[in-house]
Amino acid sequence: QTRFRSVRVGVPPAVVLGTDLFDRFLDQGGLREFVLASDDDEAILRRLLAAPFPEKELRDLAAYLGIVRYPLAVRSSSLLEDSPYLPFAGIYDTWMVPNRDPDARVRLDQLRDAICRVYASTFSRRTKAYLRASPYRLEEEKMAVVIQKVAGLTRGDRHYPDLAGVARSHNFYAVPPLQPRDGVAAVALGLGATVVGGETCFRFSPRHPRHVVQFSSVEDVLRNSQRLFYALRLDDDRARADGVHGFELQQYGLETAESDGALAAIGSTYSPENDAVFDGIARPGVRLVSFAPVLKHGVFPLAEILNRLLEIGEQGTGGPIEIEFAADIAVPPGQPAEFAFLQLRPVAPSRELGQIDLGRVERAAVLCQSDVVLGHGRLDQIRDVVAIDSHRFGAARSQEIAAEIGRLNAQLMAEGAPYVLIAVGRLGSSEPTLGVPVTWSQIAGARVIVEAGFRDFKVTPSQGSHFFQNLMTVGVGYFTVNPEVGEGFIDWAWLGAQPSRSDRSGVRHVRLAVPLVVTMNGMEHRGVIVKPAQA
Repeated sequence: QTRFRSVRVGVPPAVVLGTDLFDRFLDQGGLREFVLASDDDEAILRRLLAAPFPEKELRDLAAYLGIVRYPLAVRSSSLLEDSPYLPFAGIYDTWMVPNRDPDARVRLDQLRDAICRVYASTFSRRTKAYLRASPYRLEEEKMAVVIQKVAGLTRGDRHYPDLAGVARSHNFYAVPPLQPRDGVAAVALGLGATVVGGETCFRFSPRHPRHVVQFSSVEDVLRNSQRLFYALRLDDDRARADGVHGFELQQYGLETAESDGALAAIGSTYSPENDAVFDGIARPGVRLVSFAPVLKHGVFPLAEILNRLLEIGEQGTGGPIEIEFAADIAVPPGQPAEFAFLQLRPVAPSRELGQIDLGRVERAAVLCQSDVVLGHGRLDQIRDVVAIDSHRFGAARSQEIAAEIGRLNAQLMAEGAPYVLIAVGRLGSSEPTLGVPVTWSQIAGARVIVEAGFRDFKVTPSQGSHFFQNLMTVGVGYFTVNPEVGEGFIDWAWLGAQPSRSDRSGVRHVRLAVPLVVTMNGMEHRGVIVKPAQA
């Protein structure tokens, strides 16, 4: 703290509901057998919301709400969630409540509903699909809940921090001169849903904050700059027709952030007349989120704080880590800026499989090659390929494509058949123009995933998104390919010539007579998928 005297660094105040409450809640309501067996997420949620909540804890929560009147985040904290071997990042739900209704009973009902929603996510289809691909059983899981102050400032009917994001101590996609040990941060204006949802955000190395590949030209800045941000809407306290309280985050444009005073410390301006980007928002022009005032001009020591926290976290856990954070810079006069340390989780270490030699493979033998690869080892038992047809992909069909991928994933998992998933754009993005909005449960059976750029769109690795963390820790091979700009290669013609078992919504399923051979060198971040005929 003495290194950052102008900033208050800390963990937001929180209350923890232990796993014993979770067990008593399930047992006294006779719910355990039902939630373990059911595949109906809505039915599970309805049963949990209707179940009696233990009276003692309900009185304690009422007393707690009599003291705190700021917005609250209700977060999961299960026994398995932060395992050093299989982190569950993003599998369970987080819910936010405004906590400002004048009626204390309404606020208590809203908080109880949020807790039940986190409990319900323990037994969702997504969770069950994830656990089927792990060595754990759902019966072993127990859920604690953390009720934490939402970092940020209240601006009118909105509450959000100036910035929020995720930082990782190891960068699996380090671009020279950066090294993997330099780490990586993904940060955005507003609440962290932008980052963990795979939407457009800003990425940099905390050790080299001015080396930003995604903003290397004016065109790159315009293409890659965040345009919308998430905030918790405080006046949306209406219950749904079924009586269930549900608070959705709302997106706003940069003009709202500027009027709120939140854009000044992280914004830049594009001048069409000069075709240039200028740091700050003092002049007229198109507003952009560049973080230039923070990273170039030092208005807030973000990179320095992240560096120190990543160092401390690695020392404490003995291995690579990931942290979630938020910060408030545009605070009222006389108050220090704030950095909120929200969460730390270990990143499972790569399996030590020895040195892997990719060897020399003729171009004609290659289905896919990339120099941006996560994974280490050799796979030679995969005969199934699920691929999005690059010629038929379109933003208007992204939900339809995601559903079809999920259908094929469920079918192949039921058959016990691992597969290679080849997608165009970024998987898991909630922005349809960037890719396909799949959830982890819709791709959990994939053993190798390829994200490919298409036409004039260059895909960037999904650093920061929750399911990306799960891809790493489960050990899924992960290739990023941008053939349009000469980064890697996919033989779409060969793939398109193979007979398909299924071809719906622009998603083809191919089953090969002979397995593919996938070789990945995690030390060099290179990989190759070799066609069966040449294997």
